[in-house]
Amino acid sequence: MPKQIDVVGAVFVRDGRVFAARRGAGKAMEGMWEFPGGKVEHGETPEQALIRELKEELLIDAKVGAKLTATSHQYEFGVVNLSTYYCELVSGMPVLTEHAEVRWVPISDMMKLDWAPADIPAVVILQGGSTQ
Repeated sequence: MPKQIDVVGAVFVRDGRVFAARRGAGKAMEGMWEFPGGKVEHGETPEQALIRELKEELLIDAKVGAKLTATSHQYEFGVVNLSTYYCELVSGMPVLTEHAEVRWVPISDMMKLDWAPADIPAVVILQGGSTQ
Protein backbone atom coordinates (compact mmCIF):
# COMPACT_ATOMS: atom_id res chain seq x y z
CA MET A 1 0.00 0.00 0.00
CA PRO A 2 1.41 3.42 -0.93
CA LYS A 3 2.43 5.78 1.83
CA GLN A 4 -0.42 8.16 2.79
CA ILE A 5 0.64 11.77 3.40
CA ASP A 6 -1.93 14.18 4.88
CA VAL A 7 -1.25 17.78 3.93
CA VAL A 8 -3.06 21.11 4.11
CA GLY A 9 -3.01 24.16 1.88
CA ALA A 10 -4.04 27.77 2.45
CA VAL A 11 -6.21 29.57 -0.08
CA PHE A 12 -5.88 33.32 0.34
CA VAL A 13 -8.22 35.30 -1.94
CA ARG A 14 -8.06 39.08 -2.24
CA ASP A 15 -9.47 41.41 -4.88
CA GLY A 16 -10.03 38.62 -7.42
CA ARG A 17 -6.53 37.24 -6.91
CA VAL A 18 -5.25 34.09 -5.21
CA PHE A 19 -1.95 33.73 -3.37
CA ALA A 20 0.28 31.11 -4.99
CA ALA A 21 3.71 29.80 -3.95
CA ARG A 22 6.31 28.14 -6.21
CA ARG A 23 8.13 25.19 -4.67
CA GLY A 24 11.80 25.82 -3.98
CA ALA A 25 14.96 24.07 -5.14
CA GLY A 26 15.58 20.59 -3.82
CA LYS A 27 11.91 19.97 -3.01
CA ALA A 28 9.71 17.31 -4.56
CA MET A 29 7.96 18.89 -7.55
CA GLU A 30 10.51 21.70 -7.60
CA GLY A 31 9.27 24.76 -9.47
CA MET A 32 5.60 23.79 -9.42
CA TRP A 33 3.00 26.11 -7.92
CA GLU A 34 0.95 25.26 -4.85
CA PHE A 35 -1.20 26.65 -2.11
CA PRO A 36 1.20 27.16 0.82
CA GLY A 37 0.97 24.73 3.71
CA GLY A 38 2.43 21.36 4.56
CA LYS A 39 2.15 18.07 6.38
CA VAL A 40 -0.24 17.42 9.22
CA GLU A 41 1.77 16.13 12.19
CA HIS A 42 0.54 13.43 14.55
CA GLY A 43 -1.92 14.88 17.07
CA GLU A 44 -2.67 18.03 15.05
CA THR A 45 -5.95 19.02 13.49
CA PRO A 46 -5.69 20.16 9.86
CA GLU A 47 -6.37 23.72 11.00
CA GLN A 48 -3.59 23.60 13.62
CA ALA A 49 -1.19 22.19 11.04
CA LEU A 50 -2.02 24.96 8.58
CA ILE A 51 -1.46 27.71 11.15
CA ARG A 52 1.89 26.14 12.12
CA GLU A 53 3.04 25.59 8.54
CA LEU A 54 2.22 29.15 7.47
CA LYS A 55 4.16 30.49 10.43
CA GLU A 56 7.16 28.24 9.64
CA GLU A 57 7.19 28.64 5.85
CA LEU A 58 6.10 32.26 5.35
CA LEU A 59 6.47 33.80 8.82
CA ILE A 60 2.82 34.90 8.83
CA ASP A 61 -0.13 34.44 11.15
CA ALA A 62 -3.36 33.34 9.53
CA LYS A 63 -6.93 32.57 10.48
CA VAL A 64 -8.26 29.33 8.97
CA GLY A 65 -11.78 29.44 7.59
CA ALA A 66 -13.99 27.03 5.67
CA LYS A 67 -12.64 24.00 3.85
CA LEU A 68 -12.58 24.51 0.09
CA THR A 69 -12.00 20.90 -0.92
CA ALA A 70 -10.18 17.66 -0.14
CA THR A 71 -8.39 15.70 -2.84
CA SER A 72 -6.02 12.77 -3.17
CA HIS A 73 -3.30 12.36 -5.77
CA GLN A 74 -0.89 9.47 -6.20
CA TYR A 75 2.70 10.47 -6.81
CA GLU A 76 5.71 8.18 -7.13
CA PHE A 77 6.54 8.79 -3.45
CA GLY A 78 3.02 8.10 -2.11
CA VAL A 79 -0.55 9.36 -1.99
CA VAL A 80 -1.00 12.99 -0.98
CA ASN A 81 -4.32 13.71 0.72
CA LEU A 82 -4.67 17.48 0.44
CA SER A 83 -7.27 19.54 2.28
CA THR A 84 -7.41 23.18 1.24
CA TYR A 85 -8.94 25.88 3.42
CA TYR A 86 -9.82 29.48 2.85
CA CYS A 87 -7.53 31.57 5.05
CA GLU A 88 -7.20 35.17 6.08
CA LEU A 89 -3.88 36.90 6.72
CA VAL A 90 -3.88 38.13 10.32
CA SER A 91 -0.38 39.56 10.63
CA GLY A 92 2.99 39.62 8.95
CA MET A 93 4.15 39.90 5.37
CA PRO A 94 5.12 36.65 3.61
CA VAL A 95 8.85 35.92 3.82
CA LEU A 96 10.29 33.23 1.56
CA THR A 97 11.93 30.55 3.70
CA GLU A 98 11.17 27.49 1.54
CA HIS A 99 9.51 28.75 -1.63
CA ALA A 100 11.28 30.18 -4.66
CA GLU A 101 8.57 32.76 -5.37
CA VAL A 102 5.12 33.87 -4.28
CA ARG A 103 2.60 36.00 -6.12
CA TRP A 104 -1.00 37.12 -6.19
CA VAL A 105 -2.46 35.60 -9.34
CA PRO A 106 -5.73 36.73 -10.94
CA ILE A 107 -8.22 33.88 -10.59
CA SER A 108 -8.73 33.92 -14.36
CA ASP A 109 -4.97 33.36 -14.92
CA MET A 110 -4.43 30.57 -12.40
CA MET A 111 -4.23 27.77 -14.98
CA LYS A 112 -1.36 29.60 -16.69
CA LEU A 113 0.82 28.38 -13.81
CA ASP A 114 2.25 24.86 -13.56
CA TRP A 115 0.34 23.65 -10.46
CA ALA A 116 1.21 20.58 -8.43
CA PRO A 117 -1.36 17.93 -9.45
CA ALA A 118 -2.97 17.67 -6.00
CA ASP A 119 -3.70 21.42 -6.06
CA ILE A 120 -5.43 21.48 -9.45
CA PRO A 121 -8.94 20.50 -8.22
CA ALA A 122 -8.93 23.52 -5.87
CA VAL A 123 -7.82 25.75 -8.76
CA VAL A 124 -10.71 24.44 -10.88
CA ILE A 125 -13.20 25.13 -8.07
CA LEU A 126 -11.85 28.66 -7.58
CA GLN A 127 -12.31 29.33 -11.28
CA GLY A 128 -15.96 28.35 -10.98
CA GLY A 129 -15.63 24.81 -12.23
CA SER A 130 -16.52 21.49 -10.70
CA THR A 131 -14.24 18.56 -9.94
CA GLN A 132 -17.13 16.08 -9.98
